[in-house]
Amino acid sequence: MPEPSFTQRKRFLTGLLGAPIAHSASPAMHERAAEALGLDCHYHLMEIAGADIARLRTILDAIRMLGFAGTNVTFPYKEKVAPLLDELSPGAAAIGAVNTVAVRGDRLVGFNTDSSGFARAARPLVESAPGPVAVIGAGGVGRAIAVALAGLGVPGVRLFDLDEAKATSLAASLSGTQATVCRTIEAALDGVAGLVNGTPVGMINRESPVPEQLLHGGLWVADAVYSPLWTPLLLAAKAKGAHVMTGRELAINQAADAFEIFTGVRPSVVTMGQAFDEVIARRVNA
Repeated sequence: MPEPSFTQRKRFLTGLLGAPIAHSASPAMHERAAEALGLDCHYHLMEIAGADIARLRTILDAIRMLGFAGTNVTFPYKEKVAPLLDELSPGAAAIGAVNTVAVRGDRLVGFNTDSSGFARAARPLVESAPGPVAVIGAGGVGRAIAVALAGLGVPGVRLFDLDEAKATSLAASLSGTQATVCRTIEAALDGVAGLVNGTPVGMINRESPVPEQLLHGGLWVADAVYSPLWTPLLLAAKAKGAHVMTGRELAINQAADAFEIFTGVRPSVVTMGQAFDEVIARRVNA
């Protein structure tokens, strides 16, 4: 990853733009990782709902001018901010969505660490159970996950989204694997080795995006949602004997990649993981 000009700074300001984000473990992960490296990081939550393009442009201009090292971006703005930036990394350009914006002088550069983070987290699952994978959701996270799976060499990606046009657009952009747009979740799961939820379902409405009867012990199932850590989808899949992966590993790995982009320094994923676990434990015990 390119090394920013501010690597010698001991203090830096980063943040997260999206809504809802009050549950985010990102402040704890980034600030703890910085402390372990002898750095001082303030990670600011910018919970702004319903921002249109003009308002997003104003927010990004403020990030550029106020001394931020950069900001993360989450639902619902990952796709909306991409065309507002000065430059996109090749990965972000291929995905069409951004979750990390770095300030490089007076320029804003977009990256996607959802994809790199998911690839690192899911590699053991993909290698242990080769076969096509169903991806539910073709928004910002779903796009990043699909690209990561293609990079891992899965033989096929089955895409389902309630907005079929989004799934069709994603399928057309994927290379390195056979991408199929499915009109039903049942069709998407037919004969696959794995299933990934790339939607906010489970966080916002505490439901499962997949009917329980479609889950079975021959699947591996991953969820991008980590609040709650055990989503209705993962609980149902575990009960059916499926091998499951919570959103923990994606959250930690994408945060580590973003931290490195912001600072030029690779953080400890162990330290970030400890901070993440403490946030989740406090939430469970509250």
